[in-house]
Amino acid sequence: MVLKTANGGPEGPSRRGFLSSAAALAGLAVTAPRAFARASDRVEGLLAQMTIEEKAGQLSCFADMIRPPVGDMNPLVNLRNAQTLTAEIQAGRIGVLMNGVGAQAALDTQKAAVEGSRLKIPLLFAADVIHGFRTVFPIPLAEAASFDPHLAERTARAAASEASASGLHWTFAPMVDVARDQRWGRVAEGSGEDPYLGEVMAAARVRGFQGKDLKADDSMLATPKHFAAYGAVAAGLEYNSVELSEATLREVHLPPFQAAFAAGAMTVMSAFNDVNGVPSTANKRLLTDVLRGEWGFKGVVISDYTSDQELVAHGFAADDRDAARLAILAGVDISMQSGLYIRYLPELVASGAVPMAVVDASVRRVLALKEAIGLFDNPYRSLNPAAERARTATPALRALSREAGARSIVLLKNDRGLLPLPKAGKRLALIGPFADDRDNVLGAWGGFFADKSLNVDLATGLRAQMADPASLIVERGSDIEAPIAGGIERAVAVAQAADVVLLAIGESETMTGEAKSRTDIRIPPAQQRLAEAIAATGKPVVVLLRHGRALALEGPVRDAPAILATWFLGSEMGHAVADVLFGGVNPSGRLPVSFPLDSGQEPFFYNGRTTGRPAPADPNAQEYKSRWRSIRNEALYPFGFGLGYTTFAVSDLRLSTQRLAWDETLHVTARVRNTGPIYGEHVLQLYIRDRVASRTRPVRELKGFQRVSLAPGSEREVRFELRRENLMFVGDGDRWVAEAGVFDLWIANSATDGLAVSFELLAAE
Repeated sequence: MVLKTANGGPEGPSRRGFLSSAAALAGLAVTAPRAFARASDRVEGLLAQMTIEEKAGQLSCFADMIRPPVGDMNPLVNLRNAQTLTAEIQAGRIGVLMNGVGAQAALDTQKAAVEGSRLKIPLLFAADVIHGFRTVFPIPLAEAASFDPHLAERTARAAASEASASGLHWTFAPMVDVARDQRWGRVAEGSGEDPYLGEVMAAARVRGFQGKDLKADDSMLATPKHFAAYGAVAAGLEYNSVELSEATLREVHLPPFQAAFAAGAMTVMSAFNDVNGVPSTANKRLLTDVLRGEWGFKGVVISDYTSDQELVAHGFAADDRDAARLAILAGVDISMQSGLYIRYLPELVASGAVPMAVVDASVRRVLALKEAIGLFDNPYRSLNPAAERARTATPALRALSREAGARSIVLLKNDRGLLPLPKAGKRLALIGPFADDRDNVLGAWGGFFADKSLNVDLATGLRAQMADPASLIVERGSDIEAPIAGGIERAVAVAQAADVVLLAIGESETMTGEAKSRTDIRIPPAQQRLAEAIAATGKPVVVLLRHGRALALEGPVRDAPAILATWFLGSEMGHAVADVLFGGVNPSGRLPVSFPLDSGQEPFFYNGRTTGRPAPADPNAQEYKSRWRSIRNEALYPFGFGLGYTTFAVSDLRLSTQRLAWDETLHVTARVRNTGPIYGEHVLQLYIRDRVASRTRPVRELKGFQRVSLAPGSEREVRFELRRENLMFVGDGDRWVAEAGVFDLWIANSATDGLAVSFELLAAE
């Protein structure tokens, strides 16, 4: 099938929504880029000349200590100083350097490879450019809330342009793991709990990073990660084990990878976790049988940071030598940072433990990758100091960061139309640890390369739009996880003197991201006590949540008259939030993750199964049902939910037929009308449920969405299409099947509402 963005791609919005399915992707052989269709004479000629040490070098990636990274992303393991690195580059013993930046230093380093080494093979320069570079965009989870793949493509394109100007060819992004447990810190890096949304955003980001020409100076290779099922770690605990069925693996966790490959991704990263007892970095069934065999992937597999060496700690490899053997035989082409391939591949080949043909296949893929992006013809592409100066932190990049930030905000509650606020005539109290904080606006991975002088805090953003900036009074009230002496008393006094309180609370950057799992996803107690004191003043409160996951809200935070999910929005966070608060932007974001009623519900996701004893509609009706003792098993705010400053009505849901033939297409139409007072955007979502199947099915599954922009009083017809492929699931024998029967269908505003209709899929004749 043909993949396209939900809103029609870069050319502009489409009147017809895009529908996809894991089943359709499962039947899609990954089209090999031309570079991988057949190894070129140049690649074969180099391979014939290489020693086993040079081959092992091409399969090795190390931290770039010639232009060392700022900050600590991972444990410092096997670091080589600049002098040692340069010597090994000249000896042909390194193929990739990572997380160093700076065009001039990269230019000098590349000269050491192409002018100082025997075979003159250029280096690949890689980095973790996750959601921006010097200019930072919203965390991927926040951007997923835009439900706008075109926006994701634009921000990835901008990040690639800025990062490639600083001497980079390759990014270890996008993260496409489906995350159903909000305790996991890396929820922030992905697109949330739904595989379909994950597919669409993965494909968009790959297109954005890579652009239209891989050899272009501003193109960056994209790397979907982490293969596979990293988002399913037990208890949401980082690096933990994964135990799941083949059906769940194929229906939920693999489709975003397939969408990324279909969009042109030529590399992929193996995961830290095991899957059903087999670590991903030594999982031949996943990396070779499925990835290369079933899907026809021809590109490069790189390990995560020392994940090959960690096979020993897993108890899967006897020692480092055994770990290198298992990883290369499973299908890992490049070893990241451990140095195991450099150290052990020559001896493993000499002893016969690893066939030379296996090593050659990996080297051939790595050389073909370098050829595909033009490094052999132009080894100094993307290494221009003048371009670095011209393409960094430009006004256009900052404007895009601000736009993306505003479009990522989700309005969760707005009782009595408290928002938007007027820019004049009201005294505002901005209270909370994030009121004028500039250190927690970027989110996980955002600050690694960022120019933090660009960071805009909330107070600055608000004052920039207020008629009288002095009418905004700022008081922190508490620290993020600890009280401040006298802080609550001062905050209460400020609140009492104000007309409206803006309460800026939530998580810090150090509470989300890698290695930041939480057992309790509530607001930290010190901030909760602050919220209680402010609520007691009786002043109207607008909660501005800072967060990298769904949160379990309670007490006065949950009960505040207005709540905005503002995530970590990047460099322009303060301006983006002010745009929404004062009505310059009508919020249109929708939740990519469900906000639970309580932390104890996790893992929680909208598309679970009904069980044999589903919870009754009346919470007091029956015992012995699938329910918690104290709360209903439902969301406080469900997946897909979001409000705006205008209202929309959906009507006239129609199907082209109620009896869908096996090979025909179902056309779905509905009308949406802006019934409110101002222009706005609405996200229409299409869900289905297979009523009776040979395996129990989710209560709902997202199969499409469409953004609709309407002026007050205007309306539009929206159209979707469904085919049999969109109705398939993994059945007996772990094969994709479609079964005749009745399906429910909703055109909805979230995963728990909507207009409903049903149709029947007829059996094949």
